[in-house]
Amino acid sequence: MSDVARSRNVSIGVLAVALSAAIVAVLTLAHPAAAATTLRGLAEADGRYFGTALTDGDLNISGEMNIANVQFDMVTPGNEMKWDTTESRQNSFNFGPGDQIVSWAKAHNARVRGHNLVWHAQLPGWVNSLPGSQVKAAMENHITTEATHYKGQLYAWDVVNEPFNEDGSLRQDVFYNNDGGSAYIADALRTARAADPGAKLYLNDYNIEGQNAKSNGMYNLVSSLKAQGVPIDGVGLESHFIAGQVPSSLQANMQRFADLGLDVAITELDDRIQLPASSSSLQQQANDYAAVTKACLAVTRCVGISQWGVDDGHSWIPGTFPGYGAATMYDNNYQPKPAYNSTVSALSSVTNSSSSTPTTTPSTTPSSTSSTLPNTYCKVVDEVNGWNTGLTESITITNTGTLPIENWRMVFTLRPGQTITSGWNANYSPNSGQVTATNVSYNGSLPPGGSTTIGFQATHTGDAGAATGFNLNGATCTTG
Repeated sequence: MSDVARSRNVSIGVLAVALSAAIVAVLTLAHPAAAATTLRGLAEADGRYFGTALTDGDLNISGEMNIANVQFDMVTPGNEMKWDTTESRQNSFNFGPGDQIVSWAKAHNARVRGHNLVWHAQLPGWVNSLPGSQVKAAMENHITTEATHYKGQLYAWDVVNEPFNEDGSLRQDVFYNNDGGSAYIADALRTARAADPGAKLYLNDYNIEGQNAKSNGMYNLVSSLKAQGVPIDGVGLESHFIAGQVPSSLQANMQRFADLGLDVAITELDDRIQLPASSSSLQQQANDYAAVTKACLAVTRCVGISQWGVDDGHSWIPGTFPGYGAATMYDNNYQPKPAYNSTVSALSSVTNSSSSTPTTTPSTTPSSTSSTLPNTYCKVVDEVNGWNTGLTESITITNTGTLPIENWRMVFTLRPGQTITSGWNANYSPNSGQVTATNVSYNGSLPPGGSTTIGFQATHTGDAGAATGFNLNGATCTTG
């Protein structure tokens, strides 16, 4: 997000996507195929995610959360993990707001992008007031303390946010000036890896979506970091666009980062329109959203897309860019706009293309060169989060054998009164009683030691307990 917007500490809303009443009705039907109608379901079918941004205040806005609860499988905290929230006074840490976002994600089988550890904006005054010799230690302490607090709970960290000027040079902020120039970035990445070794580490910036001086600066930096063995896993492209100005080099730019062995992600997507919005400008916006989605889907290492702001009524755009607004896929009344429909169509075209590819019919025994089926060659770890009359269940399947498993099918039994309403990463049938989950196109092969996580939402009539009797391709799985 642009500097002026961040400095105002705008209350940032949830990713703006929603369903019309008719689509909502479809989603609430007790049928596992409903997952395919959601952004998250369509993205997951191609091995990616579709995310949103949330603030702790958004958690209390029912109109936004009704959508977020169903549509998104990645969440970025809008302000809750930034330095001015987490360490407003030196060595006095506050993780309560961020913990609320993480709790929501866990309850809705979503992952979290930590945002962010080091940034020149929304930085408490005490950091800029430190003697230069103390800045590096303060930065390392901040990263270590925050990343350790969330260790093992996050998908990724935006370790350094917006480090570049428009000409491709690095900002000469308090970190650059007091930690060996560009060396502070490598220092921050190494410190983050040591504190939270399981999280992917990103650099994140705006106006680097197309090939230009700024993205060249990022490309040269990450190339150098990779050559030095500095831990870095990805580059985040914020993607705050103006309608009709999505760069034509977006896909090629993402691909060159991917060719370095890095993941890329669209991290803060919106597409602002000069107000009042007309039917033609809304159609241009729809074309832009489709173009961004298709570009991501065309790059294997583009892992997902997150939009910044739940709806036009809660977007940061009007307060930062006077005369502009209507930047999201969802209008002021929580109704989907043409951009939502074009995004669904773009996601669906890839999903349908994948599903039309002929596949081998799943066998009742594991694919292997051995003629003997082991009694146990799989392990299941099952996690359930229940509430009132609903639950989410996440099932991780691991191949503990010595041979690969191809075209798997998992059989398990739901508790009485439980009915699956939507699912992800597998096909489920029937939706109650003894259920068979079969692989989808992208997770059908489990090498020795390999694993995949599937899951579903369900209703219940009082028993929110975990499923039982896990059986993979005819063999009983251990649990634990």
